[in-house]
Amino acid sequence: MPVPLSILDLAPVTSGGTARDALRDTIDLARRAEEAGYHRYWLAEHHLAPGVASSAPAVLIGLVAAATRRIRVGSGAVQLGHQTPLAVVEQFGTIDALYPGRIDLGLGRSGQRGAELARAATAPPPERPATVVDGLLIPSPFSFASLTKSPLFALSRALLQQPGAQSPDFADQVDEIIALLTGTYRSPDGHEAHAVPGEGAEPQLWILGSSGGQSAQVAAERGLPFAANYHVSPATVLEAVNAYREAFKPSEGRTEPYVLVSADVVVAPDDDTARRLASPYGLWVRSIRKELRAIPFPTPEEAAAHEWTAEDRALVADRIDTQFVGSPATVAERLRVLQRVTGADELLVTTITHDHTDRVRSFELLAEEWNA
Repeated sequence: MPVPLSILDLAPVTSGGTARDALRDTIDLARRAEEAGYHRYWLAEHHLAPGVASSAPAVLIGLVAAATRRIRVGSGAVQLGHQTPLAVVEQFGTIDALYPGRIDLGLGRSGQRGAELARAATAPPPERPATVVDGLLIPSPFSFASLTKSPLFALSRALLQQPGAQSPDFADQVDEIIALLTGTYRSPDGHEAHAVPGEGAEPQLWILGSSGGQSAQVAAERGLPFAANYHVSPATVLEAVNAYREAFKPSEGRTEPYVLVSADVVVAPDDDTARRLASPYGLWVRSIRKELRAIPFPTPEEAAAHEWTAEDRALVADRIDTQFVGSPATVAERLRVLQRVTGADELLVTTITHDHTDRVRSFELLAEEWNA
């Protein structure tokens, strides 16, 4: 049997569209995903991006759960640097109370990495040539350090945190979330705290990560499932999953490591059509890496009109080269390679096209091929 397929949705806003359109499309896609047999439906967290409407994942998860019946729904991932553990537990405890047995709580360090990136701004870019491992492209690493010099970087951090606030250590925050969910929280001076809703809730806890660093270690040491981002950081996916597996310690809820790996895909009836639908992707990634804000996803015609420089092409090469684009058979085969090389127990696919109908059809075609 093939490993399960799941979906990561960013609620993309398209050129000429609105956030209202994007959110309605997310609800429609979630219903279609359930019908197509996808295992879980995750919502990402992004802020201040004109091309992404998933800025309040807990709200959107509740709406998606209400619009579906069976599919698991969750976060991919809550950015802990912007919220307290209590706020997260109360939010997901509320959703879990209404939709028990269906909610995933994915946690990430994205909100806490700002200070780390700022410290790395003067570091030389990583040097490692691209390689192919058993058919899977592992590109050269991309350094985000230069982006910290943008005024938008500082503005984002200022708007997402209270003035003077300092994010606690990620591992400590995860431990607080576990304690609040299980009713075992004690403050350093011994006082109890009980989250209502939240205490006794049973969302499935996940850690998401892009490297073999703290996220992988936190997941492994607590015996939690781990989601590795090939679609965001393809250069480091193998070190992430290997570090997690090597450090894994069995827990009450899990005796063996469990790895989910993400991939960016576009599927159409034939390779040529898929390539046309995917053609705006490079321009969209360029906006994230050059301007720190995802633009509304362009049309293929708008993408074709863009004049690329060699610098811009190099800026997005790793993401373009690792996007799986083509017919159902083409993409399914590339996903099988990704699964084989990473040893993934589950795959998480994300797709953005300008037309919502094309995006729905991409997921449907892939599910049909994958489960055939």
